Amino acid sequence: MAPKDLSGPALAQWIYRENVALIRRADMVMANLNAFRGAEPDSGTAFEVGYAIACGKPVWGYTGQAGSLVDQVAVGAAADDGVSRMVDAEGYTVEDFGLNLHLMLACSARIVVGKASDCLARMAEDASR
Repeated sequence: MAPKDLSGPALAQWIYRENVALIRRADMVMANLNAFRGAEPDSGTAFEVGYAIACGKPVWGYTGQAGSLVDQVAVGAAADDGVSRMVDAEGYTVEDFGLNLHLMLACSARIVVGKASDCLARMAEDASR
């Protein structure tokens, strides 16, 4: 429980330190990678996934999005020097690796399309192997 005398940046620092300490003590990590305030997962959760991976922890993530990033965010095509590419609403390239999440999440964690309960079941199945 957070100390009652902390607020603002001091409280944020306390939460950060506690969260990374919990990750260091964890045997494995489950992350909600559903879109949050846009097309991408919560940036704090993405950091926690990366931190857990850096600590050598196995990570499972769940999302309800089965379609590729191109299916999720691309709005058109552009061509530079004769090379066609998919772009988002801002004109930025949407990399098409056929993944439903950014490659840094999709290639580092075991991704489950479904709900938290589906992810827990997959974690239990993988842990029993």
